[in-house]
Order: sequence, then C-alpha cells, then structure tokens
Amino acid sequence: MADIIKIKALRREKGGKGAARRERRAGRVPAVIYGDNQPPQLISIEFPEIYRHFIKGRFESTLVELEVDGDSTRTIPRDIQLDPVKDLPIHVDFLRLGKGARITVEVPVEFVGEDVSPGLKRGGALNVVRHVVEVYCRASQIPEKIVADISNMEIGDSLHISEVDLPEGVEPTITDRDFTLASITGAAGGEAAETEEGEAEEEAAEGGEE
Repeated sequence: MADIIKIKALRREKGGKGAARRERRAGRVPAVIYGDNQPPQLISIEFPEIYRHFIKGRFESTLVELEVDGDSTRTIPRDIQLDPVKDLPIHVDFLRLGKGARITVEVPVEFVGEDVSPGLKRGGALNVVRHVVEVYCRASQIPEKIVADISNMEIGDSLHISEVDLPEGVEPTITDRDFTLASITGAAGGEAAETEEGEAEEEAAEGGEE
C-alpha cells in the first residue's frame, strides 16, 4: 500500500487573496484542510517541503499526515493550484480523512511481461490504452500501482480490467463495462490490428469523456 508522508504546517489566522500573497512572499504555500464534518482549517507550508513531494509525482494520490501545532491530521491532497507561468504549486486543498474513509483515487498501471510476450516477440506493438485507473477504496488501502501481466498476450489480444488482480477492497470506479487497459497490435493494415486499434481508440475516447 501507499506510504504516508509527514509534513509540518503552520496555522493561518487570516484568509483571502492578500493574506495568501503575504504567505507566498514569505516562502510558504497557503493551504486549507477541509472535510470530515469539521470546520476548514487554514494553514501554510514551507514551499520546499511541498515542492519536494509534488515534484515526485502522484502527490494527489498520496496520504499526507499534516502536523499543525503538535496535532496530526491524516489527509490527501485534493486540489493543487499552480502558477500559470512557473507551473509551481501556489495553493493546496487537503481533504481530511476520518477513520475508515473511502475515497476515489487514480492509481498508475505497471505492465509486466513485455520481454516474454509472444505477440511482442513476433513484432507486435504494445498499445497502452490506460496508464492510470481510477479506483474506490479505503484511504488506508491505496495501492502504489496496478500490475498488468501481458506475458501471455498474442497479436490481436486485449487485456481488460477483469483480468487484473486488484487488492482486496479496491474497486474500479467504472463498473458498467469491462474496459481495456492495453492491446497488442500487429503490422499496419492487418485485420486484427485494425480491430484492436479501433477498440483502443474507443476506450481512449470514453476515458476522455469521463
């Protein structure tokens, strides 16, 4: 399961754009903790502390234990505002997680078995339809990744979500269809390749609409 990172934060007494600008000039990122039927709490975090975790990626899928005045609150980043020019975090919303909270979160897919896949050995190409899958699970059970095994796939084969072993208690948020994660296509112009490419394009289009 995903690790929990710990970040120290300072309490903020005032909100508003002026107060937020003062925090940024002081080298801090304004933020807020909300949710779990409790009042919002205004905080700020030293910019280097936020940036070193943000730059690693998947920050919005990472549990964060915020320490404010000696009190710890388990959260998950839910909205990160970025500077439109520098593309750096300038504000973060943290969702407070109560005991047993269940959330939706995107988890990266790791494809294994490419070195032994018969379809790839015959010259096929791996066509990845989904690099991440949105799942619903307890906050304490967020998987670091979803492992998708393609070691037995031939040209023309597709790998669907039903063929992947998800950890107990982890469910995809898409439940109305057995969506495709990847396919192996053959040489351009091949009938099987065209069929699978069409399916992959349809899945990609549906994913963009969600």
